[in-house]
Amino acid sequence: MSASIGIVLHPRDGALSTAMAHAEAASREAKRNGGATFAFFETRMLGDAREQIELLRDLRQAVSRQQLELYYQPKVHAPTGEITGAGALLRWHHPQRGMVSPAQFVPLAERHGLIGTLGQWVIEEACRQTRAWRDQGLRMRVAINLSVHQLRQPDLAERIAAALQRHQVHPQRLTCEITESAAMEDAEGTHAIFERLAAVGVHLSVDDFGTGYCNFAMLRKLPAEELKIDRSFVLDLESSADARAVVDAVVKLAQALGRRVVAEGVESEGQAQVLRALGCDVLQGYLYAKPMSAKALAQWAMTEVGPRTLDFSASLFQNTQPTSLH
Repeated sequence: MSASIGIVLHPRDGALSTAMAHAEAASREAKRNGGATFAFFETRMLGDAREQIELLRDLRQAVSRQQLELYYQPKVHAPTGEITGAGALLRWHHPQRGMVSPAQFVPLAERHGLIGTLGQWVIEEACRQTRAWRDQGLRMRVAINLSVHQLRQPDLAERIAAALQRHQVHPQRLTCEITESAAMEDAEGTHAIFERLAAVGVHLSVDDFGTGYCNFAMLRKLPAEELKIDRSFVLDLESSADARAVVDAVVKLAQALGRRVVAEGVESEGQAQVLRALGCDVLQGYLYAKPMSAKALAQWAMTEVGPRTLDFSASLFQNTQPTSLH
């Protein structure tokens, strides 16, 4: 283990009431310098600290003020080029700052205990939108990310089951993505939560695969239907033999275990060709479509307002009855 430490001296660096905020600003400076080190507080760090405090204050009210929204990025079946589902991505419409990146506010939420609230909102909203699409005639499967903090909630599976029931959505319409590093942090606990989620009936995916330290014996036992290759390997596919070798190994491993392979971050046709040749099942990235609002995705599906090279799978448009689970 290593630590990034921020140090504040009292009374030199201000009142005790500000010490924690100043120490946090110093610790962020230590992280920016590579981590596993320390930094003494300096006044110049206050600007960043003040911004973080203001952002945290606003984030606490973002849910109640209806400033959060899910955007959806289509997932494309590699062999046919048809859209088969979408990944949900959290967005924050800040009234003064505009669209705030999850890279800014998710770590903040994790540090200050708000990630559980945000995670529950994502679960509810994904289920609500899936039902709304179904009522329009679009049977979209939606994938959401579960954080390591959510995995520690003993009632996570029950929360997801309750949301699905509340919105009358079939569990197979929801995919839960869990990063490899989060899955490996507590192997025994992860296996237990995977089992409980599988019992609910949702699909399970191991995200960012290839970046952690996966226990292959555990992977074989996990009830996960797919492995999602990290975008860092996809980025170098056209120029790096090592990246191609890693992706090839992941695909072969997944096939041996009966799992699908999803590649994210596909931005060029060359990358897509390599992934298809290696046997990847599903592709996702800017080459096909950027994340978009639920309304934009529905308009695309229903009126063909979107990239002409992409079609929605016919299975997404089966007849539905709003009073029953589908």
